[in-house]
Amino acid sequence: MGKPTGFLEHTRALPSKRSVAERVHDYYEFVNKMSDIQLNQQSSRCMNCGVPFCHSGCPLGNIIPEFNDAVYRQSWEEAYEILSSTNNFPEFTGRICPAPCESACVLGINQPPVTIEEIEKHIIEIAFEKGFVKPKKPNIRTGKKVAVIGSGPAGLATAAQLNYAGHTVTVFERDAKPGGLLRYGIPDFKLEKWVIDRRIQIMEEEGIVFTCNANIGVNMSVNDLLRENHAVVLAGGSTIPRDLHIEGRDLKGVHFAMEFLKQQNKRVSGENLDEENILATGKNVLVIGGGDTGSDCVGTSNRQGAKSVTQFELMPKPPEQRTENMPWPQYPMLLKTTSSHEEGASRQWAVATKKFIGDAAGNLTGALIVDLEWKIGADGKASFTEIPGSEREIACELVLLAMGFLYPQQSGLIQQLEVSLDERGNVKATDKSYQTNLSKVFTAGDMRRGQSLVVWAISEGRECARKIDEYLMGSSLLEAKDRSFLAQ
Repeated sequence: MGKPTGFLEHTRALPSKRSVAERVHDYYEFVNKMSDIQLNQQSSRCMNCGVPFCHSGCPLGNIIPEFNDAVYRQSWEEAYEILSSTNNFPEFTGRICPAPCESACVLGINQPPVTIEEIEKHIIEIAFEKGFVKPKKPNIRTGKKVAVIGSGPAGLATAAQLNYAGHTVTVFERDAKPGGLLRYGIPDFKLEKWVIDRRIQIMEEEGIVFTCNANIGVNMSVNDLLRENHAVVLAGGSTIPRDLHIEGRDLKGVHFAMEFLKQQNKRVSGENLDEENILATGKNVLVIGGGDTGSDCVGTSNRQGAKSVTQFELMPKPPEQRTENMPWPQYPMLLKTTSSHEEGASRQWAVATKKFIGDAAGNLTGALIVDLEWKIGADGKASFTEIPGSEREIACELVLLAMGFLYPQQSGLIQQLEVSLDERGNVKATDKSYQTNLSKVFTAGDMRRGQSLVVWAISEGRECARKIDEYLMGSSLLEAKDRSFLAQ
């Protein structure tokens, strides 16, 4: 490594942010860039460990020590080449990934881990600034046509890899612009949409065609798609949200989180809204669900000028440090305080919502809640009981349900294709082939594995593309995560 003693000389440091008082009045990204000195110091902390567990911690298998070394030496083109060899979209993961690689960092055993995610983001942004990121057009086309349905991270990764292999790829997106979850689910203050547009432009210059407002099975024929393509990829994501079936669910003011977030992203981008506005302005907002989607609702509500924001989580409050049940290098389930939480929210754990309360006109006015006591049974399973006397009402005029997603939308495309589903309602395909019960139809990302991370979606897309290439051509030279094909 560039500096074997770097981890002894420098501690973990993150870039500064714009102040809360400033950033809650706009939807721009607020994390500042690191200086060259900071990048040099942070990359020097990578300690040349014997077994780099960060490789296995990353779903993409990013070659982290090597790009850290290149950053330390300020060899930016080399760093970019190493990073982009395993990750098609570092500009996305560098902004929104929870960094499981950092949880697996060997330095993290007894020190704060290396700032891998920030270094990754800086590599790709510097690469764009210096002109290293250029369209990679295949020299030869195979004559094979592939349709990718869904332009989220899984669909984009699948399309990019198949195009590199020389196949002719068309990506179909039912919304007005490509990007899927990246564009319509993640707020601009975490991922500004010019970042997506920049990447889409490169992919178009590489020869990939994007067809938007294309809802396959609704306004486009499934049979035509199958007939006109040698392979079809289902990458539409897990889009059916988990609901809360309690009294008052039908009151005006109770909405799914994605309805709220998608609307705001459309407003920021200047897109037209066909539905009724969902706004937090001047309201007491209750966010039910403690994950990233709930956090995004908190940040968006604050920017819309909510009177108050409260976030409930059914589970008990997680620990701030690893416990004996979360040994390194496992990904620890620790308390996560996001930038949105820093901006203001009342967070409460082990709370259940029993009923929504409304007025005579059917408008939401409050919620009946109760505290929970969690216990671990003899079988190791956790269960809860309501704490007697803890029932109470809280005022709220907007409830956002952010309790995760169940499975992909099955009406339309999936039903018309008659592909098999697994026991959870996802499209069924094997881990090794990504192939459904229809030989020319493949699937990747959340549509196959269920709700997961963007980094996993990219990994799924890359692996799926390799299997499609093998199906079409008999073999493939596309990169594989385990790279075992190099020994074949």
